[in-house]
Amino acid sequence: MKLYNTLTARSEEFSPGGEAVAIYVCGITPYSPAHVGHAMRAVVFDVLRRYLEYRGHRVRHVENFTDIDDKMIDGAAREGVSVSALAERNIASYLAEMEGLNVLPAHEYPRATGEIDKIVEMIAGLIERGYAYASRGDVYFRVRADDDYGKLSGRDIDRLMSGARVSVSEEKEDALDFALWKSQKPGEPAWDSPWGPGRPGWHIECSAMALEYLGETIDIHGGGQDLIFPHHENEVAQSESFTGRTPFARHWVHNGLVRLGEDKMSKSLGNMVTCGQALADHPADALRLFFLSSHYRSPLTYTTESVEAQERALTRLRSAASATEAAEGEPLDASEHRRRFEEAMDDDLNTPQALAAVFDLARDIHRTRDAGGGVAGAQGVLRDLAGVLGLTLEAAGAEGDAEPFIELLIDVRMEMRAAKNFAAADGIRDRLAALGVQLEDGPGGTTWRRL
Repeated sequence: MKLYNTLTARSEEFSPGGEAVAIYVCGITPYSPAHVGHAMRAVVFDVLRRYLEYRGHRVRHVENFTDIDDKMIDGAAREGVSVSALAERNIASYLAEMEGLNVLPAHEYPRATGEIDKIVEMIAGLIERGYAYASRGDVYFRVRADDDYGKLSGRDIDRLMSGARVSVSEEKEDALDFALWKSQKPGEPAWDSPWGPGRPGWHIECSAMALEYLGETIDIHGGGQDLIFPHHENEVAQSESFTGRTPFARHWVHNGLVRLGEDKMSKSLGNMVTCGQALADHPADALRLFFLSSHYRSPLTYTTESVEAQERALTRLRSAASATEAAEGEPLDASEHRRRFEEAMDDDLNTPQALAAVFDLARDIHRTRDAGGGVAGAQGVLRDLAGVLGLTLEAAGAEGDAEPFIELLIDVRMEMRAAKNFAAADGIRDRLAALGVQLEDGPGGTTWRRL
């Protein structure tokens, strides 16, 4: 299996360093509800985990919550609630939405506020090694003390200018230095430290949690492409400076971003569709198909029409998985479909090609069944491969409720044909086909199946 490694900018053979594959994925900052971009990230790493387990690996998966930072404090103040109450509410919603998306739960969900001791220990170690310094109650990392800073994002520190990504402060030795510990401001939550009351900076928490739960070197570190700089770049610098070991992560895997219109979906920009809204409007399997229909490193534009197209495609898989076989002729051999699926997934998690193999298998199941052949074994393979992608292939309640209406439309169509109103009858047939329902006229009447 090969995975693209952001650190080396090429696809590399994946091999875990220990008995279990150690995966750390940057989670949400729960100052507001999670959006579809977060859902895509969750589904991508869920599929990566599922495929590693399908291949026989044992996986240990850690995903954090940044439950204290400037956005959390500002969000709580706007709503007139405590930071902890805001975090609890949005974390609970996120976990419920992930369950609704059939995302496997992480083995650990550490929170920044629960790891203060480890964070303080790490900051103290960086100061002792000369990589950090205290200034008026704050602590900063010396970027220029790290000889290979910029290796993940490919940025030259001499060309980094002060601006949106690099804050300037009188307390800093250098404008490039970033905060490891922030001194308490009036009204803010704070924890004791050797440098006075305060709270951790954004980047240090992930390093501390990765080291605490997975060790000094992890196999896969994941997140969205918007985290490569500065967040993940700073994680590399402070982690390797603290431990003295390289690499901090063997593989850096970053998913593309979901767009809404011309801009990336973002809580801070205010252009987003929440996970809750998406799940209310579409079946979870359709959302997963939408995310997986594009390569995980590519950008994806979210539209209702795009997800609805996947809903129609989903009916073909569900129909193939539940089709009743005649079992009179030769059974369908699905080994080639499985081979194509594995070959695609081994090629940097190429889910579009993997889905092509799955849909071809569904098509061949229908053809074999219609020809009187056996499909039970192939259906087992279909469900197995769909399961690797996290697809349940279970009909939503709304689809089950629709069956009486389909039968009613068939009756109306028969009446239209009896009245020689063939244009109206054909219109019903065509509209149902557009919705993924195929009518089949025969001597015994009209039957239907999902495409």
